[in-house]
Amino acid sequence: MDKKNILTYEGLKKLEDELEYLKVVRRKEVSQKIKEAREQGDLSENAEYDAAKDEQRDIEARIEEVEKILKNAEVVVEDEVDIDKISIGCKVKILDCEYDEELVYKIVGSTEANSLKGKISNESPVGKQLLGKKVGDEVVVETEMGELRYKVLEIQRAE
Repeated sequence: MDKKNILTYEGLKKLEDELEYLKVVRRKEVSQKIKEAREQGDLSENAEYDAAKDEQRDIEARIEEVEKILKNAEVVVEDEVDIDKISIGCKVKILDCEYDEELVYKIVGSTEANSLKGKISNESPVGKQLLGKKVGDEVVVETEMGELRYKVLEIQRAE
């Protein structure tokens, strides 16, 4: 049995849009490149043909990957998220106790995680420790560089 892919509605929409783009636009573009490369003659020494075939293989692999994610998707309805405790789909403000710095994260499923955009996975060390916690709770996260301590300051529904 495949693992459930937990997604927010935003993440689901993004994947559906990507799948549509890959199937409708990118497939057509690549098949046109392959057609043009074939028209150049000898395929054994045709770099454009090889590159287009590689690109086609990558696109088909990504289509398959996205379809598999969507097939096993479980969507979190963010408007219904319980904000008494931290769960997937909520936004959390925490205090890094060592650096006295406030951090804001959105807790998402692993397929949507992007730390540069403030989205951390429920499966990440920090995300895992935060799940189920309430405002005022402290968590300790074990990392290779030692312990990190955080205090939960605020829990909100994500926009």
